[in-house]
Amino acid sequence: MATKSSIHIKPCRVTSSGAHNRRTAEYMRNIGKSQIYIVHELTSNNEQWINPGFGSPNLQTHYENIKRMVKEKTGRAMQEKERERKGKNGKIIKVAGCSPIREGVLLIRPDTTLADVRKFGEECQRRWGITPLQIFLHKDEGHWLSGQPEAGDRESFQVGEKWFKPNYHAHIVFDWMNHDTGKSRKLNDEDMTEMQSLASDILLMERGQSKAVTGKGHLERNDFIIEKQKAELQRIEAVKRHKEQQVNLAEQELRQVKSEIRTDKLKSAATDAATAIASGVGSLFGSGKLKDLEQTNEKLQNEVSKRDTNIEKLQSKIQQMQKQHDTQIHNLREIHRQELDMKEKELSRLARIIDKAFRWFPMFREMLRMEKFCATLGFTKEMTESLLVKKEALKCSGKIYSEQHRRSFDVKDDILRVENDPDNEGRLSLTINRKPIADWFREQWHKLRYGTRLSQQEEKKSRGFKL
Repeated sequence: MATKSSIHIKPCRVTSSGAHNRRTAEYMRNIGKSQIYIVHELTSNNEQWINPGFGSPNLQTHYENIKRMVKEKTGRAMQEKERERKGKNGKIIKVAGCSPIREGVLLIRPDTTLADVRKFGEECQRRWGITPLQIFLHKDEGHWLSGQPEAGDRESFQVGEKWFKPNYHAHIVFDWMNHDTGKSRKLNDEDMTEMQSLASDILLMERGQSKAVTGKGHLERNDFIIEKQKAELQRIEAVKRHKEQQVNLAEQELRQVKSEIRTDKLKSAATDAATAIASGVGSLFGSGKLKDLEQTNEKLQNEVSKRDTNIEKLQSKIQQMQKQHDTQIHNLREIHRQELDMKEKELSRLARIIDKAFRWFPMFREMLRMEKFCATLGFTKEMTESLLVKKEALKCSGKIYSEQHRRSFDVKDDILRVENDPDNEGRLSLTINRKPIADWFREQWHKLRYGTRLSQQEEKKSRGFKL
């Protein structure tokens, strides 16, 4: 069964949260053998992110900074502990202390990336003003199975000789304060329900049922798509289908062998009965035929023994194939996830570079437009570079294509230049013999259309005389 989206938020223990989330060396030494939910071999798959505007990565330091901020903004000390007060009806009401730093545990998929969870945190900040301080992806927690996983379990995998069922989740540490007013953010039940739906949409997971529907509380432990990436996913699915077909064929062969074995066992039982009868008959009529029956029975038993051996070999082969298949799928998914992360980082870096280029070089965008336009005309890269970069005038002969008129026009020793548009300083214009190319194209079209018609009319008029 696929894991459904869920997020549970509670006050953050600033003194101990960091050690658990970061898997510090001291924490890993002191957790003891009883804490078997962490698999050390998988800890390298964990990821983390610290908000660069966070200041100190120490949560306790940030907590103290919040206390000072509240004092400055409100003139009162932050209420940290639970307190009691009398209501209007005289009853004692318990008021919870302020929780300026809160931690959410978010269930994720095996292929969920750090970028996915960061996107969720950024959207939470935009909608409710809660600022993500730290994000930790934990892919080394879970529990050991007592035996083989169930038939529909596709998440469990082997670690050594034991089967392990992972509990993929992320810890998001939020600053729950409004730093302009010095007051805590107030989120109601509708906001938390919306947050659950937001997690489901961003992480592409089925939404879990709310506590109001199930009546169950939370358990503490829990537009760039690259063609190469699509092809890799298709390849993984193809490998999976191929392995499943192999397993199915092996299972069919096993069933056939078992059916044959049952037939042989019935024959063997009939032979045993016949032998018993023959032994009685042999005492009366002699032992010649009895020996033949015993030899036949021995042959049948040998065949049954061979079939049993073949069954054991087939079962061992099926288990080995399944193990290899699971390992290959796991490795392919991990490689694909790493490639996606690298591609996303590279795309983000290139987007930042392009944005800087547009801001630092205002004419860069216009040069790209002009480059595309020159390509539609049929210019070579060398010609385009000479016009745009070297600012050279080109003397050309040949043909240039007009998309507007859907045809090519001849140029013969004409001078081409890329100049600033006199009507718009931020725009470039291509000219032919100092004339804008649009006007030149229009002029050539009229010459071609009406010039041919006029020449035909003059030819008709001159047919009356021959010299």
